[in-house]
Amino acid sequence: MITGDASYIKKINRSLIIREILREEMISRADLSKITALTRATISAQVADLLEEELVVETQLEHNSVGRKPIMLSLNGHAGYALGIDLDFGQVSFTLSNLLGSPVSSEIIRIHTNNYAEILELLILNITKYQKEFSDSRYGIVGIVVAIHGLVSNDEFIQYVPRFHWKNVNLKSDLEKAVGVEIHLENNANLSSFAERVFIHHETDNLLCTTLYSGIGLGMMMNNKFFRGHDGFAGEIGHMIIVPGGKPCTCGNKGCWEKYASETSVFEYLSETKSISNITYEQIQQWMNEDDSDVYEIMEQFIYYLSIGLNNMINIYNPDVVVIDSELLRIYPDSLHKIHQNLHSQISHYRELTLSTIGKKSCVLGACALAISHFLDVPILNLPYKD
Repeated sequence: MITGDASYIKKINRSLIIREILREEMISRADLSKITALTRATISAQVADLLEEELVVETQLEHNSVGRKPIMLSLNGHAGYALGIDLDFGQVSFTLSNLLGSPVSSEIIRIHTNNYAEILELLILNITKYQKEFSDSRYGIVGIVVAIHGLVSNDEFIQYVPRFHWKNVNLKSDLEKAVGVEIHLENNANLSSFAERVFIHHETDNLLCTTLYSGIGLGMMMNNKFFRGHDGFAGEIGHMIIVPGGKPCTCGNKGCWEKYASETSVFEYLSETKSISNITYEQIQQWMNEDDSDVYEIMEQFIYYLSIGLNNMINIYNPDVVVIDSELLRIYPDSLHKIHQNLHSQISHYRELTLSTIGKKSCVLGACALAISHFLDVPILNLPYKD
């Protein structure tokens, strides 16, 4: 039984009730009381507050049995919106979702600059646009989260973004001064792991999500919380050395994992082999359909080096679920089976290793979900994923 300050207990109970309403999607007051072990009086009082705040709505179910028709509770997804922003090299993705995490607006803006002031201006312009366009609900935009492909400290200060060459910039403060609302910054891989936990793997407490696109990032959910390390920089797994004295990396070391097992490395190998620049996934898919030996050789090498790093990750963290986010692996035949075949260690333990079904959208959807989590004050959410 939880004891302590009455307002704190009320806050904990409220969070518990909202989480169960989200988990079940529709639930009665009586079932809420059973699941949460809270008294019916507590449930009634809390639900009355949530109804008044328009965060919860009632629906009366139709049924043929004798007796009162049950009144079901569900979260009011239209009470507000969450804005997720994925600030990546070459493009910025904006997704606005309702409070159930369902996207209502998405946009990708190409950028051709690394200049901090220019990108800051673009972000301010678009955030302001969304604030004006979606102010008609009870709460408007309830939160804004920006995904950063680099080092973000525990106090949300950007230490380093490799591909932008940004060092020690306070994007959070600069944005907040301009748009007048709280902004949160988070590492992109962490947000991808959060999306996988929130939308797909609802019953998993310990999850690793490794993203393989422009580099390699690792998002870690341990006991349903981000594992950040001392300064917040944990998860830079792409700079684990797997080939001593190997290819030089922008981080200053040689032989980093992402130089051999990121999608960027595959595209670079193929560009060199084919003497073609700006290769697309569609071209790679076509070459696979044609049984191109160069493509298959490079993909097999990609999977070989990928498996080395995955083996290390699994042995270090002993996760429940490992999610790999890679478009190349999704289009390469039997890729997951090939990875499993390369994981030979008898001491590697995990329950499930799978490819992401969310894909590149996981980062921006994770940003939306984190904004919702902050607003509802529910640390971990269970939301339905609708592709």
